[in-house]
Amino acid sequence: MPKEKQFKKIDVTLFENNGNKEFAQIIQKNKLRANKALSDFLVGVKNEAMDTKEASRIILKFVIQQKISKKEEKHLKTQVYDIFKILGIGVPFMIIPGATLLIPFILKAAEKKGINIYPSNFKNK
Repeated sequence: MPKEKQFKKIDVTLFENNGNKEFAQIIQKNKLRANKALSDFLVGVKNEAMDTKEASRIILKFVIQQKISKKEEKHLKTQVYDIFKILGIGVPFMIIPGATLLIPFILKAAEKKGINIYPSNFKNK
């Protein structure tokens, strides 16, 4: 039986003492959703890192043996495609100051147009 995750209690007294009671209430109300989103993000990053490591192993095997299986080739293509998606989203926004604020809007706009710009490990299940 898997253990349930125990989230740390968020201390909002700092905000309450400084007169930001509305902000403290918003944090309290959305803490479970925010913790789940952060947990899902970290799992996605971990899986993406493991897939990238596996892809580098496949590339090394191809360089040495000049041959890979169809399954390895498919995994390598998927991972390279995911890396290009990450670079396509991340690099321009890191270069342009303040552009990171636009990422959620671009992701929503792409979703509405049917364009998939999420890496495979970050797709909703």
